[in-house]
Formats: sequence, structure tokens, C-alpha cells
Amino acid sequence: MEEHVIIEVPSGPSLEARLALADRARGGLVVCHPHPLYGGDMDNPVVVRTVEVAEQGGLSTFRFNFRGVGRSSGAHAKGEGEQDDVKAALALLERRLPEGTPLGLAGYSFGAWVSASVAASGISLAALCLIAPPLSMFDFAALAGSNSDLLIVAGTRDTYCPIAGLSAFAEHVPAARVETVEGADHFFFGKLFPLGELMRRWTDRWTHR
Repeated sequence: MEEHVIIEVPSGPSLEARLALADRARGGLVVCHPHPLYGGDMDNPVVVRTVEVAEQGGLSTFRFNFRGVGRSSGAHAKGEGEQDDVKAALALLERRLPEGTPLGLAGYSFGAWVSASVAASGISLAALCLIAPPLSMFDFAALAGSNSDLLIVAGTRDTYCPIAGLSAFAEHVPAARVETVEGADHFFFGKLFPLGELMRRWTDRWTHR
């Protein structure tokens, strides 16, 4: 069961969020939503599906609205301030979990870019998942040195994350495991179930189920 919580970002806005704590959680997962300027929020179907799968697998989950979205204060900060939002979310979830619980981060579209930027900043994560990373819009080169359990998921019909570009990117990120959802576009219309199954296998792997 999710509870409504507020994140206080240091020297920043207050963010609305939803937290679900599992009994004897095998891990914790923060999930980041797509672009705020194009209607993205924490109730996006891909975000909700990711949270559902993680909860079913015994993980504690945390989703939130970036600054300027919904009841979160502040304004869109072009991905820079949003990195502070993610760091605050990770810190809050970590405080609510038993010491030593593995912590993962997943982001969809714009949220994937922000998550990748946070991971590349040196924050310790057990795992990172980039869902439909918009390689044609943002630079993900900073991930080249990542040693997290990194999963990249995209649809075979995603024009923002074309398969050719995804394959080329993965060659420069040795830690990356690439999975595709056949026939899915950037929004995974009608493909949320196979996406969820990929996410389930990913969480099982880094929580050692």
C-alpha cells in the first residue's frame, strides 16, 4: 500500500511522492517519470507498471513528481535541478530501509536521462534501469564508466531510441544489458505486460531472488 509523502529537496522545492514499504524488503527502487513539459508525471502508465512489478517482487518503491509537476513546488529546471530531486528521493528511501538493503533506480524517457546523470555522478546504486532512453535528444555518454547492474529497455518501434543507436550506445557501456520489446513504440501502448516481465527479471537479478 502506497502512502503519500513529501520530499524536501535541500535548498530546493518540496516534492509530492508515494512510498510503499515492503515487509522484509529485498530491495528498494526509485522510479522517475517522463518529461514534465510533455505531460509526464508519476502516474504515467510505464511508471505505475514498473512500481507494481517491483512491489509484487517484494521491493519497497518510491515514485515522485519532479519539481513543478502536480503538487510539487518549483519549476522545470532542464534536468539539472531534477537531478537533485532524484538524489533527495534516493536518500529518503534509503533512510526508510534497513541498512544494507540494495537500492536501484529506474527512469523512463526524460526520467532515464536524469537517472543516468545521477548514476554517473558517483552515487552508489545496486542497479540502474533506463526505459526508452531518448538517445536522439539527450547525451548519455557519461554512463560509459558505469559498473551498476544496468538494464536498457526499448521498443523496436521507438523513434526516440532507435535500435541502431541503442546498439551503438551499448557498445560503449560494457555493463549494459539491452532488452527490446517487439512492436513497442516509445510509449509502450499495448506492451506494458512484456515490459513488466523484463523489469521483473531485472529486479530479481540484483536483489538475488
